Amino acid sequence: MAKKALPETFKSIVKKYPDVWEAHEQLTKACSEAGPLDRKMRELIKVGISVGAGLETATQRHAIMAKEHGATIDEINQTVLMAMTTCGHPKTAAGWQWVRSALQGKKTTRKKKK
Repeated sequence: MAKKALPETFKSIVKKYPDVWEAHEQLTKACSEAGPLDRKMRELIKVGISVGAGLETATQRHAIMAKEHGATIDEINQTVLMAMTTCGHPKTAAGWQWVRSALQGKKTTRKKKK
């Protein structure tokens, strides 16, 4: 499984604005505790949201966290597949690639723009 390192850009924002990060963490906790969903289900939902939003790093991180909290590869794959009818084939295919890359421990899949 991939290493739990956060992207450098993200870490630099957290370092520069720790109060904003703390507020974000409090909001995350409040949302998590607002209902009956367990951590595995919340991470699967976040995978789906991240795929739909086209967020590569978030998709990868939440796929890893879903696996760490008991989701099977089949459950994660189905979560990505669910984007097909709502978000379309291109976003689903990208999400599929991002999840596979994350769970195989590979680095980012996007090519750098020239």
